[in-house]
Amino acid sequence: MALPVSRDAIIEAHQRIAPYIRRTPLMKLNDRAFGLETAVTFKLEYLQHAGSFKSRGAFNTLIKKATPQTAVTAASGGNHGAAVAFAARALGLPAKIFVPEISAPIKVATIRNFGAEAIVGGAIFDDAYAACLDYQKQSDALLVHPFDAIETLEGQGTIGKEWEEDGSLPDTVLIACGGGGLVGGIASWWHGRVKIVGVEPEGSRCLHAALEAGAPIPVDIKSVAADSLGARTVGRYAFEIAKHAVDHVALVDDAAIRSAQQILWRDFRIMSEPGGAAALAALLSGVYKPKQGERVGVLICGANVDPATVVS
Repeated sequence: MALPVSRDAIIEAHQRIAPYIRRTPLMKLNDRAFGLETAVTFKLEYLQHAGSFKSRGAFNTLIKKATPQTAVTAASGGNHGAAVAFAARALGLPAKIFVPEISAPIKVATIRNFGAEAIVGGAIFDDAYAACLDYQKQSDALLVHPFDAIETLEGQGTIGKEWEEDGSLPDTVLIACGGGGLVGGIASWWHGRVKIVGVEPEGSRCLHAALEAGAPIPVDIKSVAADSLGARTVGRYAFEIAKHAVDHVALVDDAAIRSAQQILWRDFRIMSEPGGAAALAALLSGVYKPKQGERVGVLICGANVDPATVVS
């Protein structure tokens, strides 16, 4: 079955955004890392502009759809908003970003530091998105969706393309999932060639719930990673992709996420936000158990965090 996002579209997206993004490195860990009989490689996407993978989808959307007179708007838990603000500034466009009250203060500050207007309101992402839609209808600004748009998925899929070009093909890749744009984009690139495992917090499981129900359904949100993995309902495109290209979704608890954050800092001096450490949490907690000799890739996808919350 043809997926909503093709490999050719991802190649074109990479050509489009390459002048504006960082080609983030791979880190191959020592043999038997974490006591596992498996080869582990990190993709260090937390080093991306604006502190997360979101800059890829933001640039792809704005370059494809914006004009020099375009005003830009987005709703975000924080990372997407920072990425849109960064991309808009780079392209000379004004931006207004709507974020919920759960957004980390450092993320709101980052949005404003990139020159965008940040509007804080509502308890969760869905509330911020509703306010963003109201503004978009009144202003005719270009809406940049954080996960449920083809342009977003194309941009995030470029991570898979880079990974394949810069290192050997992994057997399995662990990818954190919020609204599904990241896992959907990368799964579109590697469909049928690499096992894709989505990772969600137990308290924020919109893709897991959708796959169980057979359709996207709203879920309650309560997780330490809610500001980045806190979508109530998975995107429709990501759901269609996941049905065919994601092996399964692993659920991790908040304690495992916090532990993975601290291990990333202690052992590698990687400062990751909770959502950025979720994929590693699945491996370290044993929720995902690799086979002997399996080559496992782990995406470290975000670093917009107050260092004091990790070091302490």
